[in-house]
Amino acid sequence: MNRLFGRGKAKEPPPDLNDCIGSIDSRGDSIEKKISKLDQELKKYRDQMAKMREGPSKNMVKQKAMRVLKQKKMYENQRESLMQQSFNLEQQNFAIQTVKDTKTTVDAMKVGVKSFKKEFKRVNLDEIEDLQDTMEDLTEQANDVQEILGRSYGMPEVDDDDLEAELSALGDEIGLDEDASYLDEAVNAPSAPSGVPGADSVRTQDGVPVDEFGLPQIPAN
Repeated sequence: MNRLFGRGKAKEPPPDLNDCIGSIDSRGDSIEKKISKLDQELKKYRDQMAKMREGPSKNMVKQKAMRVLKQKKMYENQRESLMQQSFNLEQQNFAIQTVKDTKTTVDAMKVGVKSFKKEFKRVNLDEIEDLQDTMEDLTEQANDVQEILGRSYGMPEVDDDDLEAELSALGDEIGLDEDASYLDEAVNAPSAPSGVPGADSVRTQDGVPVDEFGLPQIPAN
């Protein structure tokens, strides 16, 4: 059957924006190279005209330069058109990609909410409250056990007033037993001299001040 009727053409994939943008940018690069080549040619003609005198030869070179300049303007218009097309396609591609990313984010959120609901169904709030109450009861019981174990056995019962009176009497006895004679010695000790040691502190029996060698001191004017 294929020999009689032939095979149908394979269905071509739909156009892709990224491929279109790449193709347009490639064409723009090709035109840019052509413009650069025309610039070099124009520079050569300008240099020739600068060295030539007015006449038919210079006019011929001028005509060539003008022709090259027209080609350059045409390529520049084509380049601008391609750049605008590429920009428009990039904007469309950006908008499409943004929508795709948004859809992916929403789908992920849906999956997360579904998983959260599934896991939350396994949580029993009443069971958690019962566990909390049980922990409080066990803590109180543990404190009671510690209090019971810390009790004293065989200790005589003594009134608090009697203990305070005995404590006061014990303090008085301690005060009497301590030797405080060193405090009396410190109080009765002579005070430190206030004068400067030297000649002024030494006098004869007649009250005449002498120096460190025992000689009478000459009073200062």
